[in-house]
Amino acid sequence: MSTETATARATPATSSWASSTKFKTFAITFAIVGPVIYMICLQMNWPLFTYHPATNRIAFGWEAARSGEGPNMTWYGWTAMTLLVATVVSFLATLLPESVTRKIPLILVWLLPVLAIPYLIYDLRQWWFHP
Repeated sequence: MSTETATARATPATSSWASSTKFKTFAITFAIVGPVIYMICLQMNWPLFTYHPATNRIAFGWEAARSGEGPNMTWYGWTAMTLLVATVVSFLATLLPESVTRKIPLILVWLLPVLAIPYLIYDLRQWWFHP
């Protein structure tokens, strides 16, 4: 066995980006903030943009459907707004001290999406009970 191989094995592996505390904080915050922001965007109808599929047009913010152009689609805008806001909030959370980020309750990672399901069912009821 050569000394180069023995030396390479003796050095500890560099830490993975995914195992860093900053990435953990980002991922946990994103998982918590994402469903909350999506519910707010859905309730307040705050899409980042509105897509009009019949004319292949995109309008910034919310825009009503135009006569003769078919329906507008805001789901893409809500999703984009959620991703943008959750990313910014999660990045800001990585700037907090580790003593603060350690106190984020991990139960919220699964609890908030589960609690969002009844609201989504209620909000989509028009599509299920539509004649």
